[in-house]
Amino acid sequence: MQTQAKKAEMAKILMKIDALKFGVFKLTSGKASPYYIDLRVVPSFPDAFTQICDFYAETITKEIGLKNFTRIAGVPIAGIPFASQIAYNLKKPFLYVRKGIRRHGRQRRVEGILVSGNRVLLVDDLVTTGLTLKKAADAIRAEGGVVEQAVAFLDREEGGKEKLAKNGIELHTLLRISEVAKILYEIGAIDEESLKTITKQIKK
Repeated sequence: MQTQAKKAEMAKILMKIDALKFGVFKLTSGKASPYYIDLRVVPSFPDAFTQICDFYAETITKEIGLKNFTRIAGVPIAGIPFASQIAYNLKKPFLYVRKGIRRHGRQRRVEGILVSGNRVLLVDDLVTTGLTLKKAADAIRAEGGVVEQAVAFLDREEGGKEKLAKNGIELHTLLRISEVAKILYEIGAIDEESLKTITKQIKK
């Protein structure tokens, strides 16, 4: 399937599983948003989850290359189920980053085997400001890991990609919100009002 057709397929999946909501939402970054895409529901739909993880794996293989990283790390919390499945699909060792430091045990922020010098690919669900990914990269770098690449399903196009680039992280995304909005509008899944609502949030 061509990338464009694949993207359209992904946008339709989001509608089908009711992942796109309109209203007033407070994002993880603290920003207010007139729409919300809830990718945490994806693993509850095995078919959608499989298709999305396959698309991630394809994108990673094509755009980054499997030789260019040794491990895959899930970003808390929503990125972890995706990262786990993608690592399994690509036969790469899996790690995940904790939200906070454990107060017991080894008191690590990174769970799994991480050896100094390992090149780690970060996996998240979506990117707004890029802060969550930056924090995860900091945690892995603090333990000797090398982070130069990150992949997310969706870029909300609110400056995250640029912020990450400043921190030496190249962001790859499967979809941009402008693409999703355009596809959904063209197939009549959202009206013009909703299209404008989404487009207004994009950082020009």
